[in-house]
Amino acid sequence: MDLKQLNAFIAVADLRSFSAAATKTGLSQPSLSRLLKQLETDMGVVLIDRYHRPLHLTEAGAFFYDKISTILTEIDTVTSMTQRLSAPSSVLNIGFVPSVLYGLLPEIIATLKQSNPDIEVNLKDISSYQQMDALKSGEIDIGFGRFAHQDAWIQQILLRHERYVVALPKAHPLAHVREQRLIDLANNRLILYHQTHLPVLTTTASTLTAHTGSSAVNANSEQPPLNEPITEPLLHLFAQYGISPFMTTTVSDLQVALGLVAAGEGITLVPASLQTVRTEQISYQRLVHENVTSPIFLHTLKDFVHPKIPDLLVAIYHVYEQRGITYRQQKFVSEP
Repeated sequence: MDLKQLNAFIAVADLRSFSAAATKTGLSQPSLSRLLKQLETDMGVVLIDRYHRPLHLTEAGAFFYDKISTILTEIDTVTSMTQRLSAPSSVLNIGFVPSVLYGLLPEIIATLKQSNPDIEVNLKDISSYQQMDALKSGEIDIGFGRFAHQDAWIQQILLRHERYVVALPKAHPLAHVREQRLIDLANNRLILYHQTHLPVLTTTASTLTAHTGSSAVNANSEQPPLNEPITEPLLHLFAQYGISPFMTTTVSDLQVALGLVAAGEGITLVPASLQTVRTEQISYQRLVHENVTSPIFLHTLKDFVHPKIPDLLVAIYHVYEQRGITYRQQKFVSEP
């Protein structure tokens, strides 16, 4: 059993076609077939049922695929990390979620470049979830995200919590109310835009009434059944106060959500750094709830920290101090 045989099997299993797998791997079909047959002979197991179209994995093949694909991914990750460790790039590749770009990230990058005039920085718009794979592949060296992740290859630090504000159409009756409460927003259509969801809370009848004295659920609300986890971040914020919005609409990203708010199609919650967007059509108002916040995390690999990341952290904390932002200074564990 060798890597060529395993990669041949993965290609065929993924594409369910010898011809498509041959194109993907750059091998001829006879070579691909021979590698797969050698693997099956070495194992004494039939992995692929060749008598169906498209090809089917046998029960043993499905089990082997599930386990070996994870191992091969780890091998690719270790190989990439080893190459970067032996010859670190002078370029710092930074992944970020769009909401961070509207905040302090441009100022942080400018501060970093002032103290490191020769540094080359590449910025990539990439979701919090996708940053995990991008770090392992070497596509990025560090990522700014909004969600905590549990991954054996990744370490993260919490930079700070950013308050949410409510975004309302300028013509909305509450558009000029300076201190907003979630309970007063519950009868509006809430526009959801997060692409990363986490199982953060279980809804029960008791939690729905805990803060309001009566159920705030409306029959027209698109909510998960009782006792199922609430995975959408904005719905989780409402659920913390026992509130369920009257109605929700889900869109592809934050910019689309703000576009709908500007058009009078609903309201949404956004990190405070976005309250300069579409101000001609949107009124941004403060929420009275101090714990309704969006965290900002910094992610990188556990076993390889790019040499310029400590300088990036210095720039981040310098900007925080200049802006009077409360933070707790941290560093990644493998920094020198």
